[in-house]
Amino acid sequence: MNDQVVQIAHPRLHSDLVMEVPPDPGDFLLLFTDGSESRAAVVADETGRPTLKAGAYMTPDGGVVDACVWSVRETVRQGERVTLRLGRPLT
Repeated sequence: MNDQVVQIAHPRLHSDLVMEVPPDPGDFLLLFTDGSESRAAVVADETGRPTLKAGAYMTPDGGVVDACVWSVRETVRQGERVTLRLGRPLT
């Protein structure tokens, strides 16, 4: 497990969400504003385009959020960080 944490300024992932992720991180931890956590990774789809694969997690009120793969609409590399803009969920 690696200790890279990406804070998300929202309690859930959604289309057009912008987040900074480490370059070539393998997997990392998403930390949502409600305190929920999910393991995630940026992986290429079958065409080579980046996607965000987020694991299932439980919210503080006991709700379950299923694992999901998101398209990545935009990727910007700035030094040691990569900024992603999510597209639509693929699963």
